[in-house]
Amino acid sequence: MEYINSKVSGANAVVSKGDAGDSSIIISPQHLKEVCRQLKDGEHEFQVLQVITGTDFLAENLIEVSYILASFTKNSELILKLRLPRGDENNLPKVDSVVEIWKAADFQERECYDMIGVEFLGHPDLQRILCPYDWQGFPLRKDYVTPEKYLDMVINPISKMNIEDREFGAKHAHIKGASTSVDNYKVDPPATVSETETV
Repeated sequence: MEYINSKVSGANAVVSKGDAGDSSIIISPQHLKEVCRQLKDGEHEFQVLQVITGTDFLAENLIEVSYILASFTKNSELILKLRLPRGDENNLPKVDSVVEIWKAADFQERECYDMIGVEFLGHPDLQRILCPYDWQGFPLRKDYVTPEKYLDMVINPISKMNIEDREFGAKHAHIKGASTSVDNYKVDPPATVSETETV
């Protein structure tokens, strides 16, 4: 943290220690590229970008973007995070692309854009990578509602759903982390023919 703040004025790097899991460093989004360049080219030698992912904090109206960096020469790892206003489909959260720093960011930024709706400014080809190009919405946002159909194809047909898992999630929604979107689990099981009925 001190290293980042000493090298990049205004980065405002702070350590975030969670109740569980790894600690991370949160920075100001406006200085992402400068910070990443320092982390890669500076004394810590974070030459590898392993993961870019996003998390939707609906109640806080924030999207958190996380970058997991690794240095094989120093045998170290860093989770770098930034927080952006959530916005909406007409005003997506924006942050600079880091493709010119790590080529591995290319598909990862596209996936983060596709799934959670973060626009990476300066990306050479920012378009959907998992969903069709004309898909509406961002599937990993907490308020996302799965459409019933796409081009006359039924999405999530009942015959392909694991009803037992969905019922488990709905019944155990009171357990922290078991289900954050109970509405997605409200699915009636398929009709079955009882043993006493004749066909």
